[in-house]
Amino acid sequence: MATASEIAAVGVIGAGQMGSGIAQLAAAAGCAVLLLDADSAALSRAVASISASLRRLAAKGQLSQASCEDSIKRIRCVSTVQDLRDADLVIEAIVENEDVKKKLFVELDKITKPSAILASNTSSISITRLASATKRPSQVIGMHFFNPPPIMKLIEIIRGADTSDEVCAAVKSFSERLGKSVICSQDYPGFIVNRILMPMINEAFWALYTGVATKEDIDTGMKLGTNHPMGPLQLADFIGLDVCLSVLRVLHNGLGDNKYSPCPLLVQYVDAGRLGKKRGLGVYPYAQKSSSVKPKSSL
Repeated sequence: MATASEIAAVGVIGAGQMGSGIAQLAAAAGCAVLLLDADSAALSRAVASISASLRRLAAKGQLSQASCEDSIKRIRCVSTVQDLRDADLVIEAIVENEDVKKKLFVELDKITKPSAILASNTSSISITRLASATKRPSQVIGMHFFNPPPIMKLIEIIRGADTSDEVCAAVKSFSERLGKSVICSQDYPGFIVNRILMPMINEAFWALYTGVATKEDIDTGMKLGTNHPMGPLQLADFIGLDVCLSVLRVLHNGLGDNKYSPCPLLVQYVDAGRLGKKRGLGVYPYAQKSSSVKPKSSL
């Protein structure tokens, strides 16, 4: 199994905002990065976004021009799981769906070298259950990055029932190599951050749903009254209302407590395709995208 210093090649699966941000971090830390997505257009957008982000850092003097260009060159776009066979660490950042993730982990277990560590960027799904789909459960771990990964300082590491001490130590050291602070959670529904955050977001929806106050006053109350950088309803829009709903359902099902039951207003917004900033409309409208929405969406 690779130690933190031996993690030289990192596979990242999913070229969306999370995957591209993780790829940027790994490349800037000196790793060869294999960025995998079946959608070639998504890969093109990811490379353009990563390049622009790194060049902005260079323009601000936070990264040398040489390091910037070297980091960009370290990223190679690939289209099949087989291309990850030599990766030391694979981090998946795909749809937040347990069945889809399990299917991917089965493939990765067959293709990657025996020493490879397999990590999930899941924000709520059981690492133990994902690991059970493989023949290397001791080498499966959760690495929960926060959006956007290059800016947010935290990585939440989640240890499955069989994750080894060595893998935990290697992933913690690697996370610190990326310049992140690390917190460690046992494999309980929602882990640490979402276990606390999602009930607050859900309660904000209940306050809106029952007419306690306007969305603006709810958010202003939490910003100015508790010194949060943004209110819970706006934050939900930035996370994605579909993601919030998914996490709440995991909490509700996993912990069996009705206090985690999603507010009907949140369910209604997701059913209507009002998924938040990424769709141009959630609790609030976002002018940079069309306000037209689609009724269906993946997480």
